[in-house]
Amino acid sequence: MKITITEPKLPTSGALAIGVLKGGVLLSTGKQLDKVAKGALSKAIKGSRFTGGKGQWLDIIAPAGIGADRVLLGGLGEAKTITRAGLENFGGSAVQRLSGSGVKTIAIACDPVKGAKVDIALGAASLAFGARLASYRFDKYRTTLKAKDRPSVTAVTVLAKGKPNVAAARKEFKSLDAIADGVFMTRDLVSEPANILYPESMAKECRTLAKLGVKVEVLGEARMAKLGMGALLGVGQGSRRESQLVVMTWQGTNAKTKPVAFVGKGVTFDTGGISLKPGPGMEMMKWDMGGAGAVIGLMKALAGRKAKANVIGVVGLVENMPDGNAQRPGDIVTSMSGQTIEILNTDAEGRLVLADALWYTQNRFKPQFMVNLATLTGAIIVALGHEHAGMFSNNDKLSEQLSDAGQEVDEKVWRMPLSDAYDKKINCAIADMKNIGGRDAGSTTAAQFLQRYVKKVPWAHLDIAGTAWADKGKPTVPKGGTGWGVRMLDRLVANHYEGK
Repeated sequence: MKITITEPKLPTSGALAIGVLKGGVLLSTGKQLDKVAKGALSKAIKGSRFTGGKGQWLDIIAPAGIGADRVLLGGLGEAKTITRAGLENFGGSAVQRLSGSGVKTIAIACDPVKGAKVDIALGAASLAFGARLASYRFDKYRTTLKAKDRPSVTAVTVLAKGKPNVAAARKEFKSLDAIADGVFMTRDLVSEPANILYPESMAKECRTLAKLGVKVEVLGEARMAKLGMGALLGVGQGSRRESQLVVMTWQGTNAKTKPVAFVGKGVTFDTGGISLKPGPGMEMMKWDMGGAGAVIGLMKALAGRKAKANVIGVVGLVENMPDGNAQRPGDIVTSMSGQTIEILNTDAEGRLVLADALWYTQNRFKPQFMVNLATLTGAIIVALGHEHAGMFSNNDKLSEQLSDAGQEVDEKVWRMPLSDAYDKKINCAIADMKNIGGRDAGSTTAAQFLQRYVKKVPWAHLDIAGTAWADKGKPTVPKGGTGWGVRMLDRLVANHYEGK
């Protein structure tokens, strides 16, 4: 989809989307059109239940005098509540609502709003970003899809008044467009089936980032064995696919600046191993690599927009299969840290992958902080549903930064507890720890397990089991792989760690 930002020129065909404030108050473009149409827009509003409330829409055939074929009125709510995320949703909703309508082009008016906290340039860029995010589709394997069932919209134009505003909006959108590229890469990776995406092929996808300036290093099983990564290697020993550890380095500023680090769980398919999962729904375990997918997409976003930060991305890639050589319940493995783990359940495998990846990352790179992402536990979905990711952390400052960044981009987190009482649940009689702590507080005991592989570095664990995949779409997030985490972590870096 082609997306442009220009000065106002009302379309002579296609659709025109305009914002309306709460109470049915038309903004400047709407007032102009209403005057040309002799009050037809005002009449349409009065004759409906549309009030301009946030998220409301009214789609009408364009009245005489208006060049567009149809006019889409979108509610913005009260002026003081308009945010970047809200405008992204506006742009995304306009695309989604018209995607299958037959309309080929959409113009979105970005009018100045008195009292709003978003200026015209940032508003225009946000509308364009939302439209781009909403345009995503994963239909590469649908060979019989008819033309009438494909999206009809091929171009979106955002109309912003004033050359300085247009120039500023284009500059801002250039960075946002790079972030969208990262989000789309994550969505693609999460959506791919496991016969296409497995540890080696996922590592190959990481290598494509080299063209953006990311240094990519791939460690195979022999190298990991020398490093003592018995926890990670134990998970993949039942698969014919070789496990991989991929290190991605983006050097965006002074080499003396300590990097920030993001670590992802990449179980490209999770059968549960010997502790086999139930058959129904197992096909969804292709996206058990969502944490690693988010880290890879984040690295693409940061490199694409030339972020002035030093960033490390580490992903542990394995396939968990019930082969005759697979890890068994009761086995004891030795992690890179030297700590031993009794395996009580082979379906609690992601924490084993992260244990070695976290230890490796902090020892080699001495980062300012580490954030890991993982589709780690079903228990977090029971606790938080699909609205928030669970956040566990040893550092209040990092937690607040993550929470604030999540609120800004509508990728929200909820901080969950860590304590000695929970930690004791994974103590073991014959090894240093066991890999599960029982049924109670399953997400927390999994986080406690990870914390044993973190030294004094600030750290946060994001359990994204409920947010990496969506069965129901949102304005900027079509159903399927969501790309959750890319935007939030990019905003974290942008707000606090660039140029430092």
